[in-house]
Amino acid sequence: MTTVAAEWSATVEVHAPDARLLDWIERALGPEAAREVPRSTAELDRGRDGGVVLSISARDSGAMRAALNTYLGWIHLSIGAAAAARLGRAARP
Repeated sequence: MTTVAAEWSATVEVHAPDARLLDWIERALGPEAAREVPRSTAELDRGRDGGVVLSISARDSGAMRAALNTYLGWIHLSIGAAAAARLGRAARP
């Protein structure tokens, strides 16, 4: 992966009562975090308490804003998809 001379860094930790949701988020974001992006890098890990930890490093504030918006959007989408899947299962006879 390309090294970014980071001026900006952020850490987001996601917790959920269902470990399967955290697994889903980690699997969904993993390929994206592994991609090379010119002005930022992202890493996914599991925290000591089992949460998903997203660490972002960026060269400038614009790259950080873009990366945070993107990853937070994907996290939100993953949670929404999981909720819709649960509702769909509950609605089946």
